[in-house]
Amino acid sequence: MTVRTSFDRSRGLRRAGTLIGLAVALSGCMRTGEEVTTASIPEDYRLRHPIAIEEANKSIVVFVGQGRGGLSAEQRADVIGLARAWLREATGAINVDVPVGTPNARMAADSMREIHALLGAAGVPPRGMVVRQYHPENPRHMAAIRLSYPKIAAEAGPCGLWPEDIGPSIKNKSYFENKQYYNFGCAYQRNMAAMVDNPADLVQARPETPPDMMRRSAAFEKYRKTTTTTTIYPEADKAKLSELGK
Repeated sequence: MTVRTSFDRSRGLRRAGTLIGLAVALSGCMRTGEEVTTASIPEDYRLRHPIAIEEANKSIVVFVGQGRGGLSAEQRADVIGLARAWLREATGAINVDVPVGTPNARMAADSMREIHALLGAAGVPPRGMVVRQYHPENPRHMAAIRLSYPKIAAEAGPCGLWPEDIGPSIKNKSYFENKQYYNFGCAYQRNMAAMVDNPADLVQARPETPPDMMRRSAAFEKYRKTTTTTTIYPEADKAKLSELGK
């Protein structure tokens, strides 16, 4: 029979601890081949605040009083301008919301007949208008005729978001690394989206227009005769300063 002493037990524990530590160290050296990445704020302002192409409504409001029907000169111009824009950029019918059950309901009906005539004269077909009736939520507010239609629009933002302090701080590493703060470039992107006439230009270029064959033929004819192909503007001499007194 073998008698184990306390010395043998302690040596066995130390050996087991050594084996466990070695196994932990070897497991830390194992690589799975996958890199662990963390989400971060893009450094390019165009990626932080992208311009999105979406469908939005364009609308005007025609206020109608209780004692007068019809439209004023400014309101007629607004309606005609809406019709012309609809022919160019609309993606759906014009929705016309007419108030009912209000003190100015009869005058609104008279104004609606004039609006219908103006839209038709501007080229909007009957199927391009959808007339709907609505009851105002607050009867004390002046009920108005609302005209709207969907269109493709560019949108960016919202701006004014500050997820982190832009000043020197232990938590703000961008300050010490001289990187852009989050809200940088948002106003530029939002203004660009608001000013662009055709949102499709932000995605793809427009096709080239056909060349001017008459102008090309005239230029080649001058080239064959070894004359200058540039256009001569006689009125350009009128803009020159007088040499009188030199």
